[in-house]
Amino acid sequence: MAAVGVYGVMALVVSERTAEIGIRLALGAAAPADVLRAVIVEGLTLTAAGIAAGLAGALAIVPLLSSELYGIRAFDPPTLAAVPGLLLFVTLMACLVPAWRAMRVDPVNALRS
Repeated sequence: MAAVGVYGVMALVVSERTAEIGIRLALGAAAPADVLRAVIVEGLTLTAAGIAAGLAGALAIVPLLSSELYGIRAFDPPTLAAVPGLLLFVTLMACLVPAWRAMRVDPVNALRS
């Protein structure tokens, strides 16, 4: 679900910024690789903020959950490291398609719109 959500948000952001991206490409202010990097960094920044909030929330409810968990500890460092890593990887993969589309924007068509 995270991949679909990130893909949807990034696709919307790229579609709303198509004219801006086209103008930057037409004027030479940005190379296609710069556009690709900017879209991916934006997606990873949003995901990092979500991961930070999620980890803070998870660590805040550890005392409440410790009595409900059997056989495992409430504070499990491998899990707290693996899940954010997996989410960052999923976000990177979900951002690649919108970033690739943004990189291939035709400046002439963007200027016409």
